Amino acid sequence: MKRKIVTYTVFLCVIALFCSFTLFKKKVVVMYLIGDSTVADYSLEANYTTKRFPLVGWGQMLQPYLAADSLFQYRQLTYADSVRVDDRAKGGRSTRSFFEEGRWEEVYNSLKKGDIVLIQFGHNDAAKEKHERYVDIPGYKQFLKLYVNQTRQKEATPVLLTPVARNYPWQNDTLSNVHGDYPQAVKDVAKELKVKLIDLNELSMALFSSLGEAYVRKNYFMNLDSGKFVAYPKGQKDDTHFQTAGGIAVAQLVADALKSAKH
Repeated sequence: MKRKIVTYTVFLCVIALFCSFTLFKKKVVVMYLIGDSTVADYSLEANYTTKRFPLVGWGQMLQPYLAADSLFQYRQLTYADSVRVDDRAKGGRSTRSFFEEGRWEEVYNSLKKGDIVLIQFGHNDAAKEKHERYVDIPGYKQFLKLYVNQTRQKEATPVLLTPVARNYPWQNDTLSNVHGDYPQAVKDVAKELKVKLIDLNELSMALFSSLGEAYVRKNYFMNLDSGKFVAYPKGQKDDTHFQTAGGIAVAQLVADALKSAKH
């Protein structure tokens, strides 16, 4: 009898320890970012401070908004205790070239249940003159659907983003859409597949318009005076890519939108 009691007691202790471990084990998810140069993390490159700084992608600036003590704001997206941003975006890539180069395969093979994939393409898909990048609207939709469906195969959560605005064209002090029909294509796919959507094109156009063309050109985009940065001794004129303040501003737009992203 005593032997049975001891055995039963040990069994209960093992169950209690298991339950305790399960209860207090931290749930960690990875938020993968796939996209182009406007999303990429340039700090991963060798000699970043001397060769690329202050160039940033908005994905490079996203992690601080996902601190553990802030995750309660993202409960409709995840119940994780910790979210780690893994930025796989790469400059010059379209939906097609990102897939053909095997970059998506690497993400897909790493995906686990509960992970999140943010998908923003369009800048390079629309480049008709660059055949290695260009994807027409029907093809663009098909690749977006592929990313969404394969993300769901792994029981992860896809989030579609329309392409972030460039700093042109301006009309009557208001920034206009430069991406043609590509933002609408993203919306169409999101509606068809019932995917969470962030209309980053509209959000960024509204933000930049509120600040004014001169301000965002100088402070947000890579328009740099000569001699100011080691990496750009002759200066730079670029109304597509972000310097630090611009990357932070767009990352905040994305973070805020993630709190309420809906199908």
